[in-house]
Amino acid sequence: MGETRPQQPFLRHGYLPYDIVLNILARLPVKSVIRFRYISKSYNSSITNPNFISTHLKNIKDSHDNDNGFVIHMPSVTDNIGFQRPVCTVALDRTFDRISELGIPFDFHYIYTQIVGSCNGLLCFANSANVVYLWNPSIRMFKKLPDTCLGQLKDVTLGFAYHPENNDYKVVRISCLSLFTHEIEVYTLSSDSWRSVGTASLTATNVMFYDKNYPLPIPLVNGALHWVSNVVEGEKNHRSRMIMAFDVNSERFRELALPDGSVDENTFQTFLALFKGKLALIAWEHSEQPGTQYSIWVMKEYGVVESWNKLFVVPFERVAHCIAFTEYGSLLVCYISDQVEAHGFKFVLVDTETLHEKKDPDIQHYSSVATFMESLVLFDGANAVSY
Repeated sequence: MGETRPQQPFLRHGYLPYDIVLNILARLPVKSVIRFRYISKSYNSSITNPNFISTHLKNIKDSHDNDNGFVIHMPSVTDNIGFQRPVCTVALDRTFDRISELGIPFDFHYIYTQIVGSCNGLLCFANSANVVYLWNPSIRMFKKLPDTCLGQLKDVTLGFAYHPENNDYKVVRISCLSLFTHEIEVYTLSSDSWRSVGTASLTATNVMFYDKNYPLPIPLVNGALHWVSNVVEGEKNHRSRMIMAFDVNSERFRELALPDGSVDENTFQTFLALFKGKLALIAWEHSEQPGTQYSIWVMKEYGVVESWNKLFVVPFERVAHCIAFTEYGSLLVCYISDQVEAHGFKFVLVDTETLHEKKDPDIQHYSSVATFMESLVLFDGANAVSY
C-alpha cells in the first residue's frame, strides 16, 4: 500500500493562518493580488485596507531592480483636437522597449495633454483647460479633481507629490497672473479639495516661475517639488536664476542654488529631473564642437550646494530638443531639421552613461513621459470611478 501524500494547504481559513496568507499576498504582483479581492468579502476588505496597501507598496519598492525601471509615455499633442483618447505605453526605462499599452479611460477633448507626475503608481494628468485627473491603471480607477478655488488661472504650472507624513497625495498649482503676481493652491486627496496657500509661502516676492520645465514633469525630491525660477533683487533689478523648492509637508518654498558654472550666455534652456532618487539639473547649451550638448548635474547631498556634480555631457551634432530624462539615465531627444524625413523630426534615445544611441525608440510624437510602477493605491470620495 503506497504512502498517502499530505493534503496541500488551501488559501482559506482553517488551512493557513489568515495573517500568513496576507503576508504572502503582500509580496505578490498587483495583478495577482487583485484576483483575491473577488474570493470573499474578508479578502477584499483586507486587500483594500490602507495598511495592507502601504505594506504591499513598500515590498514592491524594496524588491525593485534599480537598473530596470519602467516609464509610461503618451503623445502630448493630438492631431484631431483631442476627440480620440490617447494611448499610454508602458516601457523599459533604459530602452523604451514596449511592454504594454493602456487606453486612457477618461476624455480630455483638448489638443494639449500632459502627465504632470507619477507617485506610487498614481498618475496625474492635466490638459490645456486646467482639468486634472488622477489615475491608477493597475487597479482600473480614476478620479477627476474638483475645479480650482482660485478666481482665475493663467499660465499654469503643476506638480504632483506624495506626502509621507500623512500618507496622502497633493497637487500643487501655480497660476502666474503677471510677471511677479502668483496665486498658489494645493489639492489634497484625503480632503478632495483645493486650498489657496497664498504667496506668503514664497521666500521672495519678486519671483518669476518662467521656466515650466516642459516637457519634463516637475521633480519630487526629498519631499519637495522643484522649479527653476528667476528672482529679481535690488534697485537695479538684478536677476538671479535659482531653484524654488516647495516643501510638501510645510507647504512653503525654500531657495536652492544652481551649480556654479551651470548657466551662462551659452545656455539655451534648463530642466530639472529626478536621477536615481537625487535632484538633477539638465542644461542645454552650445558645444565647443559644431552642434549643441546637454550637461547633466546631480546634487549628491540634498540641500548642499557644494555637492552639485557634473556627471554627464551628451553632445549632439544637430539641434536636439529634450523630451524626457528618465530616472535611470535615458535621455530622449527630438531632432528637428529640414533633412529629417517624414514629419520633419526624429526621436533618439541616448544612454547618458555609455552614450549609446538607440535611433528608433518606440516614439512617434512629442510625448509626455513619467516613471511608472504598479500599486494598489485607491481613490474614494466624489468623482472616483472604477471601470
